Amino acid sequence: MTSLITEEIRAKATELYHGNDECMTQARRLFKEMNFPNGLLPLRDVEECGYVEETGFVWLKQKQEIEHTFEKIDKHVRYATEVTAYVEPCKILKLTGVQAKELLIWVTINEITVETPESDKVVFKNNFTGLNKIFPKDAFVVEVKEETQVKEKEEVDAVAAEPVEVKEV
Repeated sequence: MTSLITEEIRAKATELYHGNDECMTQARRLFKEMNFPNGLLPLRDVEECGYVEETGFVWLKQKQEIEHTFEKIDKHVRYATEVTAYVEPCKILKLTGVQAKELLIWVTINEITVETPESDKVVFKNNFTGLNKIFPKDAFVVEVKEETQVKEKEEVDAVAAEPVEVKEV
């Protein structure tokens, strides 16, 4: 599969991170800002993630494809080595690299939405078939240990305090 992440896209990135811990910290931060549960993308061994603020384009690259079961809803999901999307508050659009198992087939998930920040439901859509599934938001919440939360807050505060380099395009 050809990568959707080109050097041109990397050059436009307002945020670019490497390494699993840093990428997962930043992904959880972005999900929180966009009103999504922190465990929506339970990826492992993430090598790179980036965000182009101007367009909302975000990507995560992991070492290998993984499958995950969301226990609370007994839903099996597969994540490709590259997951991309356009994000905005309460919406993940043009999602690539995510499939959910429905009966005996894997269905591509193209869109994930939350009606309002206060909503307790998450809607998953396949735009090609018109299939929509609604699940409780808490099925995608991962408990983060208190020490991890403190560390993440310190890291986010440190990043927020750093001068930001603005790239002209």
